[in-house]
Amino acid sequence: MPVFKDMLVLELASVLAGPSVGQFFAELGARVLKVENAATRGDVTRSWKLSTESADTDTPAYFCAANWGKTSLALNLADPQQLQQLYTLAKQADVVIASYKPGDAEKLKVDYASLRSINPRLVYGHITGYGPDDARAGYDAVVQAESGFMYLNGEPDGPPVKMPVALMDILTAHQLKEGVLVALLQRERTGQGQLVQVSLLQAAVSALANQATNYLVAGQEPQRMGSEHPNIVPYGSVYTCKCGKQLVLAIGDDRQFRRLCAVLGAERMADDPKYKTNYERVRHRQEVNGKLRQLIAQQERESLLQQLHTRHVPAGAVHTIPDVFAQVQAQQLLLHHAGARPGLRQVAFRLQGQEALQLSPPPSYNNLEEEHKEL
Repeated sequence: MPVFKDMLVLELASVLAGPSVGQFFAELGARVLKVENAATRGDVTRSWKLSTESADTDTPAYFCAANWGKTSLALNLADPQQLQQLYTLAKQADVVIASYKPGDAEKLKVDYASLRSINPRLVYGHITGYGPDDARAGYDAVVQAESGFMYLNGEPDGPPVKMPVALMDILTAHQLKEGVLVALLQRERTGQGQLVQVSLLQAAVSALANQATNYLVAGQEPQRMGSEHPNIVPYGSVYTCKCGKQLVLAIGDDRQFRRLCAVLGAERMADDPKYKTNYERVRHRQEVNGKLRQLIAQQERESLLQQLHTRHVPAGAVHTIPDVFAQVQAQQLLLHHAGARPGLRQVAFRLQGQEALQLSPPPSYNNLEEEHKEL
């Protein structure tokens, strides 16, 4: 039986963070109803199209990233009659996912207090950019800059670089999922719903992890290092093989470094006091990388990776996106439906005895009236 069978989730959210949470619940069996703004013809990502996509499509690739398994309803919540329609749904709902700027939900009368008065068991997850007391709208690229991620991303002699995915949105979605699941557990014990709040900025800052503690604990201000790691060498370093293909090493301890050197025929390097321990390798980072680049440049990538994997040395090929989806593990995350291009699952974990559900493709805005005549 699906985990969230008979659960109704109302999605009053757009773009990526909130809709990702909605698709998460859909994949686990909930009925997810995406409430879109009729005044703007729905989720703004319906208009975020690649130059290779049809100008007429209302389910472009970006929209499809987080809207599988849902049905959709277009409402103008400024219209009292349509607001009442939402209230009727809220009485039946278990979870609401919202992404309004502070104050906007209250103006529309769809804030937690308003909906809780209709349904005290409601769990209301609210995403903002900067928390309930800061009215600024949250945008992933801006939060990447303000949270330090952009400053840290890029080469040492280059400018700050934005991540190639909306990572702040994704981190926020994970935080909201966790908060909503905790609130649902609490509801099982108390019978009462809960307001769950998360901001893009705080979700981002909480994910700075060791870069944050390098500053807070060790007093070292993190800087751009390309793909290098401030605490470990070689870790994240990219090397080019004889064939021109690239690989990454992630050497986590001294035993792995010794095995790496053995595979490369450089056993003496592992015994050198300057390279023997991770502490010394961090101090002599440039020398270590220089020697490894020379050694790896003499190797064919696939043969070298096979040897490294056999010796349990962490290493991997630098893949293009087509390379990624050629892997069996990536294929297992694809969503399929007749007549639709593949989608990507939000749920990457497995529950024993639970089969992955087949989901409907992202809903077309043009078909909303037909899909919801019963409402």
